[in-house]
Amino acid sequence: MPDPGLSPLPSSLPGAAARFGAHVLANAGANAGANGHVSGAEAAVGVLPGGFSLPGPPSVPVPAAGAVPVGEVPVGEGAAAARQPSPALERILRGPSGLGTASLHLARYEVPVAVGPPAPGAPVAGHPIPGLYHHPVPDPDPARVEEISRRIKAWALDEVELYPEDWEDQFDGFSVGRYMVACHPDAPTVEHLMLATRLMVAENAVDDCYCEDHGGSPIGLGGRLLLAHTALDPLHTTKEYQPQWAQSLHADAPRRAYRSAMEYFLQQSTPSQADRFRHDMARLHLGYLAEAAWAQTEHVPEVWEYLAMRQFNNFRPCPTITDTVGGYELPADLHALPAMQRVIALAGNATTIVNDLYSYTKELNSPGRHLNLPVVIADREGTSERDAYLKAVEVHNDLMRDFEAEAAALAAACPVPNVLRFLRGVAVWVDGNHYWHQTNTYRYSLPDFW
Repeated sequence: MPDPGLSPLPSSLPGAAARFGAHVLANAGANAGANGHVSGAEAAVGVLPGGFSLPGPPSVPVPAAGAVPVGEVPVGEGAAAARQPSPALERILRGPSGLGTASLHLARYEVPVAVGPPAPGAPVAGHPIPGLYHHPVPDPDPARVEEISRRIKAWALDEVELYPEDWEDQFDGFSVGRYMVACHPDAPTVEHLMLATRLMVAENAVDDCYCEDHGGSPIGLGGRLLLAHTALDPLHTTKEYQPQWAQSLHADAPRRAYRSAMEYFLQQSTPSQADRFRHDMARLHLGYLAEAAWAQTEHVPEVWEYLAMRQFNNFRPCPTITDTVGGYELPADLHALPAMQRVIALAGNATTIVNDLYSYTKELNSPGRHLNLPVVIADREGTSERDAYLKAVEVHNDLMRDFEAEAAALAAACPVPNVLRFLRGVAVWVDGNHYWHQTNTYRYSLPDFW
């Protein structure tokens, strides 16, 4: 396995900023034109909190831009030219070079492509959604997948008593081992991978048991989520009531899973990383509550309202721990940069729309009405189901391109090794998330829209 990488840099914004390059600012000055316009991505990384400006750019050669991805939805000539992979994007996908940077390279293809039909006779592990912008990834290491699958099932059964026997097929069908190994190829050990795997399983237990498939309901959800959240963010109360709270953490499967997964996470994470994760889980729970409130009032949100909810009810807690799982730390002040926050938010939003698209048929066949982006577009914009689905694909593609453009701009402006590795880790998580959805034919199938 690769070395976990360079030691974390001191958590000092001025110290990190002294290492910054300002390629993006230089490009902004060259491209501003007569009206002096600077793009949002360039402005986001140009000035740091407190008015700290980036230093001047060194001269760094970059490769030529790559081709437009195969299978893209056709767009106008100007938009197509603007959306071609930029040199900065190819630089982040390629990774850093030079002495001591070999461990920063992850298993990601250099040029964005959309997968075509498999070769005749080749094994098919699910079909990607036609026209969906994504990056293919190699199949994850089978030995690691097998070991993670074995360990997580033992944890679920023996340590937290997560599910009854009649749920075993669903647990196995989730293929969480393949999911997490695909999303974290740079994890230095199996135990690092288990950090993400336990948390993923615990989060899904809360979603299923509190919100959806296995007895979930919007009624009373806030109280259940609040008490479960104390398994992640512990209650500080009086000695008289502390034992009652501690006992409550074993009251149901979601709380048992949250408590145990968080205990393991705390053994490998820094206090800053743990607090970051708690904050993102609070975001997730807020999104659950918004969706539940709409269900109770039978409200179909506007498309922009739905996307706002999905920015909270999404996968963000998963890629945000990519440094913990990778065995290093992105310092808190760098993680908190507005440009970094935008990159993480866009990654979470894009991966969550992937879930909406791949789970569309599954949700249509489930009891009740499930909100997802195609359903909301069809209702609010008066389109057919097919046209709404295809428009949702376009929304995803726009989010993906924005994510990659913002990540490339930040990588160019802040070439600190841990920043570059974190950005690449998030990008690889995005790719692994799509891989799992595409290949999990136990759970997902595509609608007949093509």
